[in-house]
Amino acid sequence: MPVEPLAERVDSALSVPVRSEIAAFAARLAKEANARAVLFYGSNLRSGSLEGVLDFYVLTWGPRERGLWPRVGYHEMETEGGETLRAKVAEMRLTTFAHAASGQHLDTTIWARFVQPATIAWAADDAARDAVASAIRAAAVTAGRFAAALGPERGAERDYWQALFRATYRAELRVEKPGREQQILNFGAEHFEGLIPAAWQAGGVAFARDGETLQPDLSEPERKRILTRWHRRRRAGKPLNVVRLLRAATTFEGGARYLAWKVERHTGVAVPLTPFQERHPLVSAPVLITNYLRARRRAAKGGR
Repeated sequence: MPVEPLAERVDSALSVPVRSEIAAFAARLAKEANARAVLFYGSNLRSGSLEGVLDFYVLTWGPRERGLWPRVGYHEMETEGGETLRAKVAEMRLTTFAHAASGQHLDTTIWARFVQPATIAWAADDAARDAVASAIRAAAVTAGRFAAALGPERGAERDYWQALFRATYRAELRVEKPGREQQILNFGAEHFEGLIPAAWQAGGVAFARDGETLQPDLSEPERKRILTRWHRRRRAGKPLNVVRLLRAATTFEGGARYLAWKVERHTGVAVPLTPFQERHPLVSAPVLITNYLRARRRAAKGGR
């Protein structure tokens, strides 16, 4: 039985190997969370670099979550060579992730993020790997369907991606520089090329192709139905993300260490932390600022 183009593309993307240090970090995160799978994504996937902050999604067992998700934290791991790796880690149940990827939830962040390049850095077994692949295929179908309605009546594949990403940026609480969608498409050109037609085919969206020009065949009632669903998501997007940010301000695990590292990275000034400050970054923010100013003054005196 032939494999459909979208499934083949997703399986290939999720099988991209990662550096041994990243695989080890993913395995440690998986063990700590009793995870089913760990996704690795972001700029470090593209570059292969270990610099800066790595991005992981840890997908765990259990029924679909209610309320806000994911939980986000900052983690560090020292490699065998003595290098400190840093990561922003989001954690949610795989069932929740799959539901969001399918577009059934008002949240747009999961399918909009994971229609972009990502790979499985760790999986518990083949069943977990297959479940993740199914969710990523659903994310592509969801993105393709919204792109068909939000994009032009006919145009190049890139036109549909641009329309989609611009719309998701407006719906989310994100301030992106003009042309950010161009950067994403340029960096992931090989990933995105041909993905819209594959997603349309898998999602049952008929379309015509004339060279590089695509034309989705949406009836007017179907287009209106998709746009109505999109408008609900656009209206809910910013309030949903405001609440999520407020929650993260009090639950971001390792937030104080993350802020201290960012300050040291950008200023060269190390900010000392007590155990209490690590556990309560929001309450301790004024103290952290005072410690930073004090450390900066000491560093300035020592430099004279």
